[in-house]
Amino acid sequence: MELATFGAGCFWCVEAVFQDLDGVEKVVSGYAGGRIAKPTYKEVCSGLTGHAEVVQLTFDPSKISYDELLEIFWKTHDPTTLNRQGNDVGTQYRSVVFYHTDEQKRLAEGYKKKLNDANAFGKPAVTEISAAPTFYAAENYHQDYYNLNMQQPYCQFVVKPKVDKVRQVFGDKLKPEAKRKAL
Repeated sequence: MELATFGAGCFWCVEAVFQDLDGVEKVVSGYAGGRIAKPTYKEVCSGLTGHAEVVQLTFDPSKISYDELLEIFWKTHDPTTLNRQGNDVGTQYRSVVFYHTDEQKRLAEGYKKKLNDANAFGKPAVTEISAAPTFYAAENYHQDYYNLNMQQPYCQFVVKPKVDKVRQVFGDKLKPEAKRKAL
């Protein structure tokens, strides 16, 4: 098993995007990249801690590669907006790849360069690529948020379209039970 850590706006969205993928064994919402130890949601939301809302994935590289995870990361958020995703604004919502190995760094930087060289988004990706700092799991009520709260308006209008996109575009990478849901 390997780790991957991504920030792409609100961690409720990012968690939901990755948790149905075959080979992703665990997804934990949390905080990384800030200045204080053991931050709370309220502290991170203040924008003063420097932390990003992130998810940390435990994945089986024999079932899904880091490159495939990067592809899904880049295609499920806007990496061209600095410190914002949609209406979520602040450094805690920045686009970031926290790499765990030199190979992950190489792959993330290469993917970003390829996208920018191709002008894939019409403007440059501003995604931060940094060594993985200490990861702090978010409070329990943030874990598995979409599945437990899918009728909430934020989940319906912001999270669900991302989940639907993953099911449509990356259907071949879904766990069998997620494939059944997607039908």
